[in-house]
Amino acid sequence: MAEITYNSWSDAYKNPFGAVILGTPIDFHIDIKTDNQIDVKLVTQFENGFKSYENMTRISEHSYHLRPENLTEIGFYKYYFQIIERDQLHEYHYFYGASQIGGGIGTTYADENSVVPYTQTLFLKAEQAPNWYRDAIFYQIFPDSFARNDLINNQKSDIFFYGKETDSPYYIKEPNGDITRWTFYGGNLAGIIDKIPYLKSLGVTALYLNPIFEARSSHRYDTSDYHKIDSLLGTTEDFERLVKTLHAHEMHIVLDGVFSHVGRNSVYFDFDGKNGGNGAYQSRQSPYIDWFSFDNYPESYKSWWGIKDLPTIDKHQKSYQDFIYGKSDSVLSKWNSFGVDGWRLDVADELPDDFIKGIRATLSQEPDKVLIGEVWEDASRKIAYDQYRKYIYGDALHATMNYPFRDLILGLLTGAMTPETAAGKLMQLYENYPTDIFLNNFNNIGTHDTERILTMLGGNTAKLNLAVGLLMTLPGVPVIYYGDEAGLTGHKDPENRAFFPWESINPVSHQIYKNWIAIRKSAPILATGDLSVFYSDQFFGFVRSDGAASQSSATFVFNLSDQGGMVDPEKLTFLTKSIDFVPFFLAAFESSYKIK
Repeated sequence: MAEITYNSWSDAYKNPFGAVILGTPIDFHIDIKTDNQIDVKLVTQFENGFKSYENMTRISEHSYHLRPENLTEIGFYKYYFQIIERDQLHEYHYFYGASQIGGGIGTTYADENSVVPYTQTLFLKAEQAPNWYRDAIFYQIFPDSFARNDLINNQKSDIFFYGKETDSPYYIKEPNGDITRWTFYGGNLAGIIDKIPYLKSLGVTALYLNPIFEARSSHRYDTSDYHKIDSLLGTTEDFERLVKTLHAHEMHIVLDGVFSHVGRNSVYFDFDGKNGGNGAYQSRQSPYIDWFSFDNYPESYKSWWGIKDLPTIDKHQKSYQDFIYGKSDSVLSKWNSFGVDGWRLDVADELPDDFIKGIRATLSQEPDKVLIGEVWEDASRKIAYDQYRKYIYGDALHATMNYPFRDLILGLLTGAMTPETAAGKLMQLYENYPTDIFLNNFNNIGTHDTERILTMLGGNTAKLNLAVGLLMTLPGVPVIYYGDEAGLTGHKDPENRAFFPWESINPVSHQIYKNWIAIRKSAPILATGDLSVFYSDQFFGFVRSDGAASQSSATFVFNLSDQGGMVDPEKLTFLTKSIDFVPFFLAAFESSYKIK
């Protein structure tokens, strides 16, 4: 069998690297060494659509080339190579495709049905996020649990307040799992305002707030009224003061838009009849009746993941689209008028692409607003409701929440993933995403939906130092989950939503975050630079630079073992998109990073 060489991460074999704008010429080269006669075809398939076999041209003794002209749709193409080899007696058919990771150097397959294809992303346009966004250090706040000004205006019934801020989070549930009473710490907007000096001293430049609109629960993903601030958090005047204070400190704010579903006791559904009887559950003449889907009115209705407390909304309804983003008095128009700097869309996979594009079009009418989507997988390959999603290909999301990034870091630091695998997965994401999306992605190592990072690392602050270092230096916008820097621990909801320990901040973890934030801010290349990855069985490293002949670069080497030692360049494996990349700066490191 022939000796085959192809590497999707090398300019020598596929140029340009990674995702490209629709219409950009792409050159594929493959080297095949054999003494026999061969024919080589490039096999391409659009997502799960058409498939074509195109002959590649022999351009030297062992090299074959093709610039295909049938890559004409936005989305991604699967591709691999077919080789037909003939000797004097036989004809052999075999194939060359990707490894299990998906990109880089591949492998040979005897059976076409077994081939793991490479993929090629084509997108409409580059997503230029606002200038402030990519340089930001974000801080995610769960409003009930961050900070409390003593002015609490409780207008709710049948709820409990924790006796002490140090009490553990808890739900009071019925035997069937329904929550009987919601428990609150009482954090509010005034409390956030009070803590702005603390956030600035940490190095934070932007806030992402979990929902703040009127709701029944403490998490507030069961919206009751999109036009009202939840009374436990404060008033519209408090919110206006928060935005103005943040902007006065040159900080920004992004709100959580929960537009897939509402609370069943909301003004729109009104399950309990306490909102005037005008909701869809109470009357077929309700102005909101078309927003909801009933199988057997009114008791049987479509709800989010079967949770009856969260009736699902039909986002295709024009009246709902107008309500959220389409009119001068829409939800977005109201809160944008206060100067918010962007929105994070909850469960973006539940929102139709056209709905997301409608929101983006509304935001684009005003300068410097960012749109981020909650996506848990590789957003460039995401299938939801049997459809490939197109929300990162132009005119939709600027960025997604980068949970694959979190998985990679945790796998690397817990030993569940080797440095080789982690490096390959990182490069695969780099190859799949449009470059601007990759640099814009909302990176996290923990959120309100996951275990706390220190819990995942077994309380090991040495590993926490590595995790925060990776968060602050790899491509994407870093997001700190409130309290992680203070040493909070906890498994998933509700344990990960404890009150911020203002009287007992862990000095070790706090200093870790301050140090790495300072490093992030000291090197602008970390917000914009290319990525070249290298690793050994003990080290994981990468270079952020503005090109192969860079005058500006940052090199980081993370020692994953519990042993000291220097980096031996001869034992490193390099995964890089540039054939001109020369690791001349990788002599021996006494520190974990080097910036020039």
